Amino acid sequence: MSGQFQDRIQDTKERLQDWWADRSGGSSTGRLIVILVVVYLLVALVVGYFWSTEPEQFSVTEVAEKRAEEMGVKVVTGFTTTSTLIKVTETLLHKPGGYLSNDVTPPGVWLDNVPNWEFGVLVQVRDFARALRKDFSRSQSQSTEDKDLAIAEPQLHFDADSTFIPDTEGEYERGIAALHSYLARLSDPQEPTAQFYARSDNLRQWLFDVETRLGSLSQRLSASVARRRLNTDVGVQQSTPTPDEEEVKTPWTEVDDVFYEARGTSWALLQILHAIEVDFREVLEKKNALVGVRQIIRELEGTQEPLGSPVILSGSGFGLFANHSLVMASYISRANAAIIDLRELLSQG
Repeated sequence: MSGQFQDRIQDTKERLQDWWADRSGGSSTGRLIVILVVVYLLVALVVGYFWSTEPEQFSVTEVAEKRAEEMGVKVVTGFTTTSTLIKVTETLLHKPGGYLSNDVTPPGVWLDNVPNWEFGVLVQVRDFARALRKDFSRSQSQSTEDKDLAIAEPQLHFDADSTFIPDTEGEYERGIAALHSYLARLSDPQEPTAQFYARSDNLRQWLFDVETRLGSLSQRLSASVARRRLNTDVGVQQSTPTPDEEEVKTPWTEVDDVFYEARGTSWALLQILHAIEVDFREVLEKKNALVGVRQIIRELEGTQEPLGSPVILSGSGFGLFANHSLVMASYISRANAAIIDLRELLSQG
């Protein structure tokens, strides 16, 4: 009986060897190719895990002071905010793995969390670059726009997924270069054409954009659990009729996408708000609104807490398992409410 068993093992072994020889063409080259592919995939998995690490927050004042020292200039009004915008955009491009949203090869093409994080950051970069061009750098609506910001803003609105000529990274680098040029002119006392006006009306306008962004994100995050919502647009004159209520539910394949987009948005907003606290301190103190900015920062810091789960859970609101999207929505909703209060304070005389 034992001999028959050994014969069967030997027969199976020979069949496997024959199958391998057929698959590899009976050559060592085929085996080497298979081994190299397996090693490449394993290395790509390890690298992909490393690339999925989100960047840490940075000190906006330290970054601004270091940049000013390198440029040989003083930190003037608007320097910290502009420097922060540059640093956030550079982080987007030069973090571990670089910019991944337009990758077409492993491991970047396999990763979806980081590209969604990048999109969240990019939205805030674009919004603030537009505000910088449209409001912060102009004394009034009839003022001429800054020549460098007129280049930076459209460059940063370039297609986020372009891989080949022109590539996304190259276009964004041109936008960063224009921001550097604006920053150099802003800090040059002999160059009066570059200005940054730290006024409450300019800040309110940008905060209104932030408010709408966070409101949308909060709704999308909350939709990780199916809800029937009343249509608040009913009774308003509109193009096409809509139902009185509808069921909203984020597809389970997109729950983590929305979550990481919210993480990226919150990360970028945190950095910009820290800079706003520096450049608009006089205005905020005058309006008794400094604590309002700090409250927004405090709420957004909660969105950056490290995850204790390898996957984004989307359990029911009071169910057995956690719902990370609802937790994120809670932080963002409270931050949004604080922004509404801050805009109200800034509007007062």
